[in-house]
Amino acid sequence: MTDEQLLIDRAQQGDREAFRHLVERSNADVYRLAYDMTRNRHDAEDLSQEVFIRAHRSLANFRREAKWSTWLYRITVNLCLDHRDKQSRKRMEYRDDTGYEDQADGSSRREARNSGAASSPATSSPDRETESVMIQQHIEQALSRLPAQERAVFSLRHYHDLPLKEIADTMNIAEGTVKSHLFRALQRLRRELAFYKKEIGPEG
Repeated sequence: MTDEQLLIDRAQQGDREAFRHLVERSNADVYRLAYDMTRNRHDAEDLSQEVFIRAHRSLANFRREAKWSTWLYRITVNLCLDHRDKQSRKRMEYRDDTGYEDQADGSSRREARNSGAASSPATSSPDRETESVMIQQHIEQALSRLPAQERAVFSLRHYHDLPLKEIADTMNIAEGTVKSHLFRALQRLRRELAFYKKEIGPEG
């Protein structure tokens, strides 16, 4: 039995210290996934806390049919999708009540669309570190425009290094659907970041 399994056993028996250790081990990964899906640090922090609250409440129901991390990721994805739906409803209600789109939301999308022209590598400092930061910013902006499920699949695959089968279990979808989401996410990101090839050109 692994150290993690021992901690789960103790936590299921009511050992708060054991559960605290499980949280410490998993918190960074849960936060990263929540941030990848929301692109908002404050929301990611709140959702991460809610993940562990729900995990603690449901701890007795954890039967180890899935890995501990997979179980936590599933809770995280579901919470983030619920959060997205609530935010979408709020924006629709605001638009219906006022006749206008949420200005902050619209502005953020316009800024993201215009970011390529505003901070093109061709006009930036030649310093490699500055260029690297700018490229990372463009990647972050491109990721923020992915549909939520594609973003979740991309994050689980490329940032959390989960195999396709485990992503399917986490998302409660077919493995073929995972492949489709991943393919579409990569296609979108390639289109979003294609201008780097044009602006920077091949090295050497």
